[in-house]
Amino acid sequence: MSLYKDWTEMVVEYVKTKGEAAFWEEYSLVEKQVYSKVLANHEKNIKGVFPELAKEYDVSNIFLMGFFDGVNDSLVEPLDLDSIDESTELDTKVDYEKLYFNMLDAKADYLYELPQWEGIFSKEKRKEITVEWKNSKTVVNENKVGRNDPCPCGSGKKYKKCCGAAS
Repeated sequence: MSLYKDWTEMVVEYVKTKGEAAFWEEYSLVEKQVYSKVLANHEKNIKGVFPELAKEYDVSNIFLMGFFDGVNDSLVEPLDLDSIDESTELDTKVDYEKLYFNMLDAKADYLYELPQWEGIFSKEKRKEITVEWKNSKTVVNENKVGRNDPCPCGSGKKYKKCCGAAS
């Protein structure tokens, strides 16, 4: 059985028995610990046989699999999570800009506020990524109705004589 399947089954069982809040309370501590080490060693790839990596990051194989599940979208080359087992040798590189962006998207302030980010990006760069993230969430209506265009409500009147009259 793959570690990914073990991970997902463990999460489901944990949430069933202890609740989602309890799971996130425990997992966020583990996640913070792993990310602190990964960010501190950002110049190196995450490389090694799975159990050795778990030992290096001081977590169980299952929780390390959870880390890879979370970071997978931020890797330069995403992993085939279903194929990972305890004998898998990994050599993977994190795209740190994408990771910071994804942490903002996940509202994981306990991760994007880690002090180790200072060694990777300047305050200005982190602010730039934050602005980019905020802009990605802003919807801009490109279909601007002109005063003399037909009203979008379907009345057949000009916009200025219909819905635009109240403006």
